[in-house]
Amino acid sequence: MDYKQLIIRGISYSQTQSGAYALLLEHEETHIKLPVVIGNFEAQSISLGLEKDIHPPRPLTHDLFTKFIVSANYELISVIIYQIVDGVFFSNINFKNKVTEEELILDARTSDAVAMAVRFDAPIFTTQQVLNEAGILLELEDVSKEEQSFSETVQTEDNLKSLSMEELQKLLDEAVKEEDYDTALEIQEEIKRRKKKID
Repeated sequence: MDYKQLIIRGISYSQTQSGAYALLLEHEETHIKLPVVIGNFEAQSISLGLEKDIHPPRPLTHDLFTKFIVSANYELISVIIYQIVDGVFFSNINFKNKVTEEELILDARTSDAVAMAVRFDAPIFTTQQVLNEAGILLELEDVSKEEQSFSETVQTEDNLKSLSMEELQKLLDEAVKEEDYDTALEIQEEIKRRKKKID
């Protein structure tokens, strides 16, 4: 299968889900962004994994698992986000034994898989289908301060249905600009529904 490599663009606080964060992954060639909602612990763990110079006083769960993998003569080869169902991403972590070259594939939550990948500097991949279903392609443009905030406009699904395609696109752009990826996904789903009806 032709997998698409993703890079981590950042982590931001989710404005729509209390205590949650949005992990933003991006396909460098197409600039399609894949927002993944993650919990507070996973966000902290990924951030610490990216900051190689910061070491918590006691090992986090992902640090402990990393030490176990290394001690067992395995290495983490890659992470593959292979599916999205009802807004939930499914991922595999691919390991390889350094001695026997035996390969091991484990199912994992995407947040845990990414937290492990950053500790091994391992690549993160996804499929074209996942990018098509959940990816967001945006050109971030300056939005007038006089325009109504998207968070005030996008309140219900009925609101989205009453807007034109042009208005939806503007809201989508501003949702990403304000790093509210949950709302951005809702808007994009409405855009996709309309495009399917046209086709």
